[in-house]
Amino acid sequence: MAARSKARKRAFQILFEADQRGITVQNVLADWIRHSRSDDRQPPVNEYTMQLVEGYAGHVARIDELISTYAVDWDLDRMPVVDRNIVRLGAYELIWEDGTPDAVAIDEAVQLAKEFSTDESPAFVNGLLGRFKELKPSLRRDEK
Repeated sequence: MAARSKARKRAFQILFEADQRGITVQNVLADWIRHSRSDDRQPPVNEYTMQLVEGYAGHVARIDELISTYAVDWDLDRMPVVDRNIVRLGAYELIWEDGTPDAVAIDEAVQLAKEFSTDESPAFVNGLLGRFKELKPSLRRDEK
């Protein structure tokens, strides 16, 4: 698995854990970093993982607003936790990470959905992120 794919997977796991525990992603990231420094069995947290998590944290309100607006027939709080966090991470990378090609951001999110979620999830993730890609120029506005 490529380094960036591993970094995305770990960033998704951090977002998922934060959502499940009801704490900020920054707190979970700090826990992961602390554990990697104190336990040799824990791999270090990759720089790109930190970049994705911190970037997401800087746009969390806008990302959730976008998902709530464009996820047809899905309320954010009723969306499966795995799917919600894959879309959150994918939306951040697609809209704000200029170094990642749009197709790569979408494909990587779809791959996470295939690995961690239901058979229907990859199509859902692909469709929602595809919509964000179409609207990307208008979505990059500053958060309210």
